[in-house]
Amino acid sequence: MTDQVDNWHKLARYDTNMQGELHANLLRNNGITVSLQPLSAMPGMNSGIVLWVQDTDLAHAQRILANIDTDGATPYEMFDETSAAKINPTLNSAQDDNNGGEV
Repeated sequence: MTDQVDNWHKLARYDTNMQGELHANLLRNNGITVSLQPLSAMPGMNSGIVLWVQDTDLAHAQRILANIDTDGATPYEMFDETSAAKINPTLNSAQDDNNGGEV
């Protein structure tokens, strides 16, 4: 039996906490356990964050992060409904109905 504490690997470092948390959630949604290490000891400081994953998930997590396709979108555009419809038109299926886009 191995000690899980010793099996963590540094996956990525992000300059902002928001960016790191978004990528951590993406990995969690794909079944990967992620540990976040803030780069500041002061709560609320946006000084960056490091993502750590178990060694068994390292290759899978690296593939997921390498294949993020944003089509040049900023993080804000990816989560804005108006911009999301432009980036991925299939997200807003109400536009394709017979009511001229009205729901």
